[in-house]
Amino acid sequence: MSDQEREDLIRYRFNKADEALEHVQMLIENKAWNIAINRLYYSCYYAVSALLASIEIYPKFHSGTGQMFRLHYIKTGKVGDNFGELYTSLFEMRQDSDYEDFVDYEEADVTPLVEPTKAFVNEIRTLLFQGN
Repeated sequence: MSDQEREDLIRYRFNKADEALEHVQMLIENKAWNIAINRLYYSCYYAVSALLASIEIYPKFHSGTGQMFRLHYIKTGKVGDNFGELYTSLFEMRQDSDYEDFVDYEEADVTPLVEPTKAFVNEIRTLLFQGN
């Protein structure tokens, strides 16, 4: 992959992160709690995928994306443990709501995750686009 192709991919994935995050408020207003969890997770996932692409790591599975994020960014201290914990929590919640029966999140489960998710995406944005 050329440098330009990688840069295009990073911007594409990061735009998807922003787009997923934009949908969350509408989903909350419509009390679509499980779908809001899905979008919160995907916002983080796309941001992390963009970040990993910046160092030429392209995991094939969601679990691999999380593992590579923890290895290259959490364990090295480039990203705070709190964001690693948030990523893991959202991954597990999304898995449960998408694949398990009788998992129905509520407002109290979702709304406290919105601001931390915005902070997560902004942290990744800073790493990617401001050269930190």
